[in-house]
Amino acid sequence: MGSLQEPWVLENVDSKGSVRHGKINMSSSLLRTKSDLPLGSRVRCPMLRHFLANLHEVVLGTKLSVIFPVIPLAFVAHFYGFGRPWVFALSLLGVSALAERISFLTEQIAYYIGPTVGGLVNATCGNATELIIAIFALRQNKIDMVKYSLLGSVLSNLLLVLGTSLFCGGIAHLRKGQKFNRRQAEVNCILLLLALLCHSLPLLFRMSGASAADTADPILQLSRASSVVMLIAYITYLVFQLFTHSQFFEAQEEPKDEEDGALEQGGGEGKEEEEEAVIGFWSAFVWLVGLTSLISLLSEYLVETIEDASYSWGISVSFNSMILLPIVGNAAEHAGAIVFAFKDKLDISLGVALGSATQISMFAVPLCVIAAWIMGIDMDLNFNLLETGCLALSIVAVAFTLQDGNSHYLKGLILILLYSVIGACFFVSKTPLTT
Repeated sequence: MGSLQEPWVLENVDSKGSVRHGKINMSSSLLRTKSDLPLGSRVRCPMLRHFLANLHEVVLGTKLSVIFPVIPLAFVAHFYGFGRPWVFALSLLGVSALAERISFLTEQIAYYIGPTVGGLVNATCGNATELIIAIFALRQNKIDMVKYSLLGSVLSNLLLVLGTSLFCGGIAHLRKGQKFNRRQAEVNCILLLLALLCHSLPLLFRMSGASAADTADPILQLSRASSVVMLIAYITYLVFQLFTHSQFFEAQEEPKDEEDGALEQGGGEGKEEEEEAVIGFWSAFVWLVGLTSLISLLSEYLVETIEDASYSWGISVSFNSMILLPIVGNAAEHAGAIVFAFKDKLDISLGVALGSATQISMFAVPLCVIAAWIMGIDMDLNFNLLETGCLALSIVAVAFTLQDGNSHYLKGLILILLYSVIGACFFVSKTPLTT
């Protein structure tokens, strides 16, 4: 218990409240439950007491702990041959809860290793769930599922998460409106446009008039070269964000000045409590490895059962992959972005939505192409005409929405409606997965 009582200083948030990592974690601040009497506080054995205290923080220290019983149920359903739709549903709920805990643990680790390395850890592990699901789908040669799930994560962040944040924030602050850091949005939009170009060129190459047999190999080579370029651009973006131009990603001070009185009265003590690591470094690391292993097992179940679940429910596989997986898998993170918009901290909401979309499109997608190349699997960046068109229109809509640095509820509503139309499109689509 000694390590739990030592004071720890929050190193990845500066005095201005700006966040120094590539993807913002908010699990401990929004979903954490606090107790004056931790689990095992009266146990005499120091090692057992330390373990129970960590167990209390990691497993019981979140409002999502009520979902954790579905994890063993998913394993039971798999091993005893229950209906595959049940396995899919239970695994999906389990992944949602574990993804929030992964975010919490990477945040805890970041407290000890400093703002720069902590930022790189958060940027790398931010979308670990999507990457794990994609790798297991690649192992089973379900390339379409990889593309659908990653593209669905980008669209859900750009349209659903961002749109809901703008809408809820606009309703909560109906009279004065909301402002945000336009420079941060511009940087992310430029990167998203680069990703769109890399996705569009293989499609345009295939539609140039030559036969599919003649263009298959050139498209694959072009996709691999584009993936290397995207990874270089993403690494440069991390250097830009963490080192050379970190001031671009600082929260605006003007909204804080308007609410200084409220913050001083209600948030002073709570902020100090949030700026403490609640478990030790090695404990967080061990728990991170263990929970990542659980996500890997559940992700394998998801990949194995998604088609059977789709057929059983009468829902297209593309809808399950593009809409259902991203929404449920990142529900905790999405809810956090909306809560910050309610609190008039729109820069943080934008950091979650745009940061996640940029990370997936510029890091996760090209990484999967390179991983497939290493595994001897031919995965390219050709996401087909419908999917690429949806991505292009979404990026353009978001760029226009964020161009003036001001927000109101109508902008958010339009983005939500765009996402609804895209969801309806893939709901009626019956395109099967190709293997």
